[in-house]
Amino acid sequence: MTERGFQTVRGVRLSWLDFGGDGAPLLALHGHYSCARTFAGLARALAGRWRVVALDQRGHGWSDAPADTSRQAYVDDAIATIEHLRLAPAVVLGHSLGGVNAYQLAARRTDLVRALVVEDVGADTRSVPDFVPDWPERFESMRDVLAYSKERGWMADPYFLENLVEYPEGWGFRFSRIGMRDSQRAMEGNWWSDWLASSCPALLLHGHKSWVLRTHDAREMAARRSNVRLVEFPDCGHTIHDERPQEFCGAVAEFLDSLPSVSGETVAEPRA
Repeated sequence: MTERGFQTVRGVRLSWLDFGGDGAPLLALHGHYSCARTFAGLARALAGRWRVVALDQRGHGWSDAPADTSRQAYVDDAIATIEHLRLAPAVVLGHSLGGVNAYQLAARRTDLVRALVVEDVGADTRSVPDFVPDWPERFESMRDVLAYSKERGWMADPYFLENLVEYPEGWGFRFSRIGMRDSQRAMEGNWWSDWLASSCPALLLHGHKSWVLRTHDAREMAARRSNVRLVEFPDCGHTIHDERPQEFCGAVAEFLDSLPSVSGETVAEPRA
């Protein structure tokens, strides 16, 4: 049964979802505009072998939205979650923003990270285009939200709608546009040293139609860092876990099955 929990890290209240089970721990970190629930499908696919815990990262979901959106703040939140829930050593999976947070966490605290899964984000994010939608702060009805999203072309991006909530003054999202803008700008940088700093097993997932990570760059990331498995999705864009959920879960499960066991871990039979 899924449990929502909270913890306070340096004055910031963070929320997480524990999808349950007594399997090996996996911490999942979503991307900008998303939330912990985006990994519900992955948790179902891995049930019985892996205990998936997904963090509502600062400024998203049910977590607080402080002004600090720095790289270190995000990494510290992930460290605190692993330590608070005693997940170490955990597999850390991240999409986009969460992917950068994941490999920077591995670079700073190798003792906490057993393996990495990075979904469609690069080691150099300086060329990633800004994306700050100019939607209204509030909508009159759910119908208005759906019509607006269809008009703007992101109706097929469920991670937006997973953040939709009704406020007293209308429908809106559990994040602020200004907060997303500041966080995206803080993520811009050359992070090659962080990507190369760890040597734990890593899975890099890349969609050829992505607007965030170019295929050439994904292949360079796999070539330059040891112990990396690159899986490419030719007909997929940036959000592989939404666009190709079965293939995404299959690739992640196959990678997880290949990991060596850690001391004291009960190993289930590999997937058929």
